[in-house]
Amino acid sequence: MYQTVRAMFIVVVMFMFVVPAIGQKKEKEKDKTAQSSAMKTYVIEREIPNAGKFTADDLKGISKTSCNVLDEMGPSIEWMHSYVTENKIYCVYRTTDKELLKAHAEKGGFPINSISELSAQISPATAKQ
Repeated sequence: MYQTVRAMFIVVVMFMFVVPAIGQKKEKEKDKTAQSSAMKTYVIEREIPNAGKFTADDLKGISKTSCNVLDEMGPSIEWMHSYVTENKIYCVYRTTDKELLKAHAEKGGFPINSISELSAQISPATAKQ
């Protein structure tokens, strides 16, 4: 009899605590998916003289600054990657609001010379489709 009561108690506890937690996790995943689908991709052009001569430490410092600002701003803006050329850095971001890109640049002390929303992405694989 003790085993039966104990088993029933465990089942009740599971329904009280575990099942609601699973539901909350699914809601969070659904919210994240909805937010991700609302995010658009942008390419930012930053004119930075001699950017191509930055050292690995310089680039690491810039990266850390950007990441710290992004952490403060929350999940509505993501830095995907950047390309460094002689006098420019091209950054690819995903965000729900273009204004967040400007806020990120201001907080991080980064220039923005242009912001372009990505309308499509192509690659050699596109030709084979």
